[in-house]
Amino acid sequence: MPHSDNCSLPQQQTIRQDNKRRIFAIVGASSGNLVEWFDFYIYSFCAIYFAPSFFPSGNPTTQLLNTAGVFAAGFLMRPIGGWLFGFIADKYGRRKSMMISVLMMCGGSLMIACLPTYAVIGAAAPLLLLLARLIQGLSVGGEYGTSATYMSEVALKGRRGFFASFQYVTLIGGQLLAVLVLVILQQLLSKEQLMEWGWRIPFVLGALSALVALYLRKSLEETASDASRKNKDAGTIAGLMKHKGAFLTVVGFTAGGSLIFYTFTTYMQKYLVNTAHMDPKTASFVMTCALFVYMVLQPVFGALSDKIGRRSNMLWFGALATLCTVPIMHALKDVENPYVAFGLIITALAIVSFYTSIGGLIKAEMFPSEVRALGVGLSYAVGNAVFGGSAEYVALWLKSIGNESAFYWYVTALCAIAFIVSYRMKDTSKEGYLVHEP
Repeated sequence: MPHSDNCSLPQQQTIRQDNKRRIFAIVGASSGNLVEWFDFYIYSFCAIYFAPSFFPSGNPTTQLLNTAGVFAAGFLMRPIGGWLFGFIADKYGRRKSMMISVLMMCGGSLMIACLPTYAVIGAAAPLLLLLARLIQGLSVGGEYGTSATYMSEVALKGRRGFFASFQYVTLIGGQLLAVLVLVILQQLLSKEQLMEWGWRIPFVLGALSALVALYLRKSLEETASDASRKNKDAGTIAGLMKHKGAFLTVVGFTAGGSLIFYTFTTYMQKYLVNTAHMDPKTASFVMTCALFVYMVLQPVFGALSDKIGRRSNMLWFGALATLCTVPIMHALKDVENPYVAFGLIITALAIVSFYTSIGGLIKAEMFPSEVRALGVGLSYAVGNAVFGGSAEYVALWLKSIGNESAFYWYVTALCAIAFIVSYRMKDTSKEGYLVHEP
């Protein structure tokens, strides 16, 4: 894009209008992204309160293990969602795909909000909870790939790292909003009220917010060209397999990236309560502050990738995560001071930011337009479902058999693989497909 100083007045106005259009598109896509992830993550943050209602047991770890299993099951739908919505986005348009996904998330949240408990309908209660999570998993499986593709395509050239980082700003914002709502409810309601009916409130809020996001997404402009959508390979597995090297590369670094992301975000609240024996309210406050700082860091690390390249960002992520995960987790295990816990979690999340700030963009830059949403969504969903979605379950299972520290080494090993994969790949900010697109 030419510099405005060297352009005529009409050209400068055109450039400004184009910039405004792109920024509005980023904001519009981001708002829906925030709602989707709020709906998805509120399950994890409220699990402490509703677990006994669906999985009666005298052991808190067993209850959390069951709810974590349902959380992981939602992730197993992600590859199907990544394929389905990737196909829709590449064949029929990004906008249409994003509208369907947010509507589906609305349905899943509303279903959870209205579910009868185990005491009312017996074993059907956890089964219906599982069904609702599968619907949400399908929705989120499609949301990530399509929104990452859309935001990467509308981002300004030369600043794609900065603008595309707002996908994770809103993804983390969804988590932050989820834990913030829980903190507010903890102040307004007693523990008994939260366990009896208060946990339903965030799911109702999520369903209503999804309808607002649906309205906003209707106004977005389409970024996939007619030629791209009419391409015979558009949205097909056969077309995607022409780029299987890129597909395997994304799966490779997504495994470690997703695992460590969920370790220090959704699982960390339970870890502070269940392992470090921190008061639930204190743990929620620590995570609220940590997630806010983490959210603010995304544009910083995204802009850094515009300067040093995507590959360099990924190498820093892989190296630091491999070296620091075990020491940080061990320190958190015995932490007593909430300020120390906050500092340790922020250190870990700063390392993760090298990856998350450009996670969607670096994937989008690896695939051509006709299979971009499918390539981003499916490859991410496979790695995320197997390793990210199982993070809580694996951690709690290892804790239940008395070998919790093995989980730290498991995370470390996957991050080491991410480093190796990143070392072998090209710098997509210089050689990726989006470099040659407007």
